[in-house]
Amino acid sequence: MPRPVIAGLDGSSESRAAAEWAAREAGLRGLPLTLVHVCEPAPGPLMQAPLLGAETDQHWTERIPREAAEGLRLRHPGVAVTAEHLVGRPVEQLVRAAEDAELLVLGTRALSGIGGFLVGSVSLAVVAHAVRPVVLVRAREQAADEHERDPVGIPSAAAPFRPVVLGLDLRSPDASLLGFAFEEAARRAAALHVVHAWDMPFTSVDALAAGVDLYEEYAQERSLALNEVLGAWRQKYPAVEVVGRSRMGSAAALLADASREASLVVVGRRIRRNALGTRIGSVTHAVLHHSTTPVAVVAHD
Repeated sequence: MPRPVIAGLDGSSESRAAAEWAAREAGLRGLPLTLVHVCEPAPGPLMQAPLLGAETDQHWTERIPREAAEGLRLRHPGVAVTAEHLVGRPVEQLVRAAEDAELLVLGTRALSGIGGFLVGSVSLAVVAHAVRPVVLVRAREQAADEHERDPVGIPSAAAPFRPVVLGLDLRSPDASLLGFAFEEAARRAAALHVVHAWDMPFTSVDALAAGVDLYEEYAQERSLALNEVLGAWRQKYPAVEVVGRSRMGSAAALLADASREASLVVVGRRIRRNALGTRIGSVTHAVLHHSTTPVAVVAHD
């Protein structure tokens, strides 16, 4: 039984955009799509009110995923779409649902007048706890946004996909993260742009006094290290055009900038099992808030 793509749905515009993206992704993967709507039970006294009783509440909460599933079946006839209604705490239910998913897709809101996005507490908590990949999709995301413009300059879903962008830390180049990014690029017949950010190491006073320019030397060293990591993956995916981008600077800023021309940004989240609990990581957290395209977070050891 194949794992489905799962989309969290709450009736908001951002969750509807996430469901549409999930349907397109399910089509690319040849997998079924499951819409999951989670409702927290209302306090007992409220459930006794005439217009907020259990039957009325159940009717409205079950209607959201049912109608969304009907619309997706019409727009994506090649994708098998089912809907589930769950009762409980959204974070717990979504994390549990993600365990049986190929990936989980959630929505995020745009911030009016600010160049970023508002990632809610539920989405952040799910990203921090889920062991399967989680994709966050911004509100008003359209299929054409993932593609290049057509020959006359009009956005079109019929045009080739924009590149997939991968943020890679060479200190921990995890195979599951690299594999996810290469597979996403291969499915889209898109290029893969691998972004590696670095800072200059401490430069000694003697080197500065001698006029030694360590920047070019270190930049070449970092570029060679990146190409060394990517070498085996290039051989495994010969049809994927791979562009390595080794740059000095902030990883979050470089990835946010690269997202402007991307169809998908892929970043990692290291799984930490300690008394301090789970965390997303500063770079991934910043990319989630500032990327202009969907972001996939891949948890890895």
